[in-house]
Amino acid sequence: MTVPEERERWSPAPPSALPEPRQPVEDRAAWFTYSAAGDQIVWSATLSAMLGRPPAEKEMTRQILARYVHRDDHAKALGAITEAWTSRNTVHATVRLMRTDGGWLDVDCRLEPMMSPDGTVRGLRGTVKDVTARERTRREDARLTRRGETVQASLIEPDPATGLLTRARFADEIDRALRVAAGAVLVVRVQVEGEDPEAVRPEHNADLLRRAARLLEDQVRPEHLLGRVGPNEIGVLLAASGWSAAHEHARQLVETLAGQSSPEECLRVSAWGGLVRFEQEAEAGSHGLLIDAEQAWRQSRELRRPLTLVAHPVPVRDRQGSYRSRVADALGTDRFTLYSQPILELQTNRVTRHELLLRVLDEADGPQSPIQVLDTAERLDAIFDIDLWVVERAMRLAAEEPGLCLQVNLSGRSVGDPRLTAEVEKLLERYGVDPAQLTFEITETALIGNLSEARRFADRVRDLGCGLALDDFGSGYASFRYLRLFPIDLVKIDGEYVVDLVDNPQDQVLVRALVQVCQAYGIHTVAEYVQDEPTLRMLRELGVDYVQGYLIGRPSPVPPGRLQNP
Repeated sequence: MTVPEERERWSPAPPSALPEPRQPVEDRAAWFTYSAAGDQIVWSATLSAMLGRPPAEKEMTRQILARYVHRDDHAKALGAITEAWTSRNTVHATVRLMRTDGGWLDVDCRLEPMMSPDGTVRGLRGTVKDVTARERTRREDARLTRRGETVQASLIEPDPATGLLTRARFADEIDRALRVAAGAVLVVRVQVEGEDPEAVRPEHNADLLRRAARLLEDQVRPEHLLGRVGPNEIGVLLAASGWSAAHEHARQLVETLAGQSSPEECLRVSAWGGLVRFEQEAEAGSHGLLIDAEQAWRQSRELRRPLTLVAHPVPVRDRQGSYRSRVADALGTDRFTLYSQPILELQTNRVTRHELLLRVLDEADGPQSPIQVLDTAERLDAIFDIDLWVVERAMRLAAEEPGLCLQVNLSGRSVGDPRLTAEVEKLLERYGVDPAQLTFEITETALIGNLSEARRFADRVRDLGCGLALDDFGSGYASFRYLRLFPIDLVKIDGEYVVDLVDNPQDQVLVRALVQVCQAYGIHTVAEYVQDEPTLRMLRELGVDYVQGYLIGRPSPVPPGRLQNP
């Protein structure tokens, strides 16, 4: 053990002059004594048994401290020794001692200064008590408390606009109902319409959707579940319902929604429904049933009737063909559009790149998140045309603004599609784009259909001079594996771990670890969802390279010439 520098004033004394250690009352007690004269330590047979061996005769106390005190408790042990020595008072400390077999034990240590006749401290006497059982219990209680504070209480996440289940959680409930009994799924589309389309504002439909949610909550039975499944769509799970009863109940619900009053006299409320029956253990899962129900309400709108019935789920091939036709129609009629969001480089404090974001133009509310469309397209293997549309427009934009750096999102299925590499090469040549302007983002949570083909794509775009990024890093099981599988240049830390970073110590630990891993692999990092200055400052301290979020800039449309590097 070490002691304060005052001990250097003492001259080594002959062994006969060493103070006699005070023997404990019971020989079984674990004790030690330290004398500044000669820098010597003696301890009992019980303490030797605890540690696995007695101290070596010529071993200095600093070496003993380093060997037998857990490295994470060195500072605590030194602090207790210094306090006892300088204050001349008895000090208590709990530390971990290392055994020779590599294990360790918790001990309460009582340090008592030994005084010389002239009033100076000439050594320390310590008593050691094994409290491993107590400390293990304390640590376990603390661990369980942390787990209770850090684990999300429930997966039943409410949609913030309506308070209903989100589409993902609603789909989970459909899958659970499928395993129990037959039933039906209703999807209702509600929106405000008028002779003058400009009189219909997005807030009208937002208010209508909230009122529709409350009406349905009053109308459905306790065992039925509601979820928001689209921009202006509400799903109703009629579990364990017969087909006739489900049909009648669905008809009443649609009529109730269509009978709402409009926010203004010149407007009217329209409601269309699609009802799909399912059997227990049916082949069609939740996503297939939701697609069929959504297609059914569209038929209702086209035919101007309140409800369309689907007595049997659509065959997979027909559903796939129908959805591909919808995607082709949306691409051909400009139902997709691009937004962009700036990304700030922390070293230069300048916006050096932009992420391109796909938006779907809903006839009622304008640009909407494409999550629903992309999820469905990926499941039905209809995503390639959408990704190619985005890549082609990114090339046009890069060609129009040389020097502009863009990040382009690609689905996992498209990255594993052998057609993508050839298309990227052709588009680079057609538009004469500097490849360094483009970084392709692979969504980490997406399913990569063909890893070998995806690696060929990654290697080829890197050879061409493009960058490669991994999106939503930390959100899925494959994160660290992908860092080894693909030549990633940049990862985007999932915003879920950033949005509450300042107030969440666990997120701070996780983000710091992710940054350190990426630095070890030679990969840049981007933090998403940065909304305030304290979060930005903390991310700087953690070593993040780039940030994006509402603090830096909100997504905005990208007509040619809008994006300029400062």
